[in-house]
Amino acid sequence: MENCCNKKIRDKAELKRLTNRLCRVEGQVRGIRNMVEDDAYCVDILMQVSAATSALNAFARELLNDHIRTCVAEDIKDGKTQKLDELTKTLDKLLK
Repeated sequence: MENCCNKKIRDKAELKRLTNRLCRVEGQVRGIRNMVEDDAYCVDILMQVSAATSALNAFARELLNDHIRTCVAEDIKDGKTQKLDELTKTLDKLLK
């Protein structure tokens, strides 16, 4: 991981939004595991996988939105383009 040492201090509202989304994803994944263990029908499990994937994508969109509005915007305001370059590389990876 290239940026293993970078950190971002999140305000309480952002932290709460992100952790709430992750808790929902965790619950969905636990539910999927339980369905597998309980021999649920494949299609039913796949529908729950789709819901969990959508929830994780929603988390990623929210995190990306926050990143652009804070980290990237602050960098641009300071006349730097490093975070903008990082963002374009990240989007390339996310959109594969």
